[in-house]
Amino acid sequence: MKKRKLEIVLEKLRGFENPKIELEQYTTPPSLAAFIATTAELNGDLELVVDLGCGTGILTIACSLLGHYSVGVDLDIEALKIARENAIKLGVEADFVKTDVSKFQCKKEVTTVMNPPFGIQRKHADRPFLLKAFEISKVIYTIHSAGSSKFVRRLSEEHGFTVTHQWNFSIPLKKTYSFHEKAFKYIPVEVFRIEKHEIRDAGR
Repeated sequence: MKKRKLEIVLEKLRGFENPKIELEQYTTPPSLAAFIATTAELNGDLELVVDLGCGTGILTIACSLLGHYSVGVDLDIEALKIARENAIKLGVEADFVKTDVSKFQCKKEVTTVMNPPFGIQRKHADRPFLLKAFEISKVIYTIHSAGSSKFVRRLSEEHGFTVTHQWNFSIPLKKTYSFHEKAFKYIPVEVFRIEKHEIRDAGR
């Protein structure tokens, strides 16, 4: 499925009905979700997929629509209910798990796709998501606020991973909370592809 076609399908999904500011819940734009899913497929990264902090499931479902088994993980039962309904609506097979991402366990190495909290309410709120991704993944696609590159690259290297790609976007953020003054505004974000280091000199 081409990016534009996938984007059009994702536009049919429901977003948050009761977004929780403490969880920094914002809906990932369909265009960005489609970009991540199709890029990961083109790179041969989509096999078993885990979406950490999946919210209403747009990244999980995007990968499922491309024919890959995907699992969404989130703490918010209300968001997960919408995610399940979204998956059923589009007829895709995806599983959703209610748990804190730090407690999620996976026996196989996966590709993680995620849009973690940007840390506006709590500094480095994205850190636990990255740490779990390093624990369970061979490849990671992750979205962060502009200016996060140094932090993401340093933390990746510390855990045996390398940032192979960085894409910069300006995405529309719809009015989500009462303190938002405009119907929507554009915010700059950084998207990273992060890959686990190859094991060198194996068998020494």
